[in-house]
Amino acid sequence: MHPDTDIETGLLGPLLADRDCGECTVCCTALKVDSPDFAKPADTPCAQLGARGCGIHPVRPRVCRTWFCAWRRVAAMPEATRPDRCGLLVSVNFVREPRNCFEGVSINVRLLPGSTAIDDGTAGRVLDSLCDRLVPVWFSDGSRKMLVHPDNEVAQHVVSGRPAPPALRAEVAAWRDRYGLFAPDGPESATIG
Repeated sequence: MHPDTDIETGLLGPLLADRDCGECTVCCTALKVDSPDFAKPADTPCAQLGARGCGIHPVRPRVCRTWFCAWRRVAAMPEATRPDRCGLLVSVNFVREPRNCFEGVSINVRLLPGSTAIDDGTAGRVLDSLCDRLVPVWFSDGSRKMLVHPDNEVAQHVVSGRPAPPALRAEVAAWRDRYGLFAPDGPESATIG
């Protein structure tokens, strides 16, 4: 990754020129924000959010000017998967104290309240569009969070340090090369999900 590239761009790619947020304001409610110039809890509308969107858009905090969901960056995500249309918010997630090497920096697909994205197959299509790279992908339905990429067998070998069977050896080695340095030592590191 180029040293001037932010982590979201490095993991998901640059903003797509043909996509803009339009009337979508899902991030203004769903996300927890904890930055030096602005903070709000998750699942709480921003105090500046009105019927027509952000009431201070021209002078909004830096975090609001620089953060974009994956739909704005991943061309493989269909047009219909904009968060307000499909009920999924996809973003890069940072965990300060990860339980395993796949939690620190990952992609999180979050099911929004009232979404039908699982039943109508949208969640599956979104996950398929994200699980083709060497970046962990988690799915959260509001009550629990589960690792969907890499699959459980690969993840267990990466975290535990056990030798991988021949069919998985190359994939496990690739994940270990990229994330093994973040794996904590000891048996507790074998916990996934």
